[in-house]
Amino acid sequence: MQAARALTDQGWVTPEKMVAASWEERTRTLNRSGYARYDERTSRMLEDTARSILDRYQGDLRNLREASGRNMDIERQRLKEFKGIGNVGVDIFLREAQVAWDELFPFVDERARQNAKELGLPTDAQSLLELVGKDDFPRLVSALIRVGLAGDHEEMLKEVHRTEKIL
Repeated sequence: MQAARALTDQGWVTPEKMVAASWEERTRTLNRSGYARYDERTSRMLEDTARSILDRYQGDLRNLREASGRNMDIERQRLKEFKGIGNVGVDIFLREAQVAWDELFPFVDERARQNAKELGLPTDAQSLLELVGKDDFPRLVSALIRVGLAGDHEEMLKEVHRTEKIL
């Protein structure tokens, strides 16, 4: 998260801006944000991925969506073609993009599913959707991820209760 914030703080929020930044600038930013172990490799991967998005999809992932016929399975496959993006990265993208890409809704990735199970909640998307409704579903799934990152069951339950108050 710190590395993502650091890249955003630099203004590198589009493929064009990521490619325009030098390898040294990206590496230094990643290193300063605590991402020192893989900073050089990640810097190259970020540039490669940004260039691929520019070359294949004119810098706009909505073009990937259209080229995939708005089919989640094809979108998943095409996202994994980017260097360094695997199942977890694709799941993160799909989880967040479901707010805007209706073909992804309702999406629950394995990590959110596991956290729901640990909290005694349903683990399938439809049952979770029934708990909160369409407008709040993406927030619920994000909350399940956050509580899982908290690391202990008591903290997870506190977060669920806070989320229920919000919902």
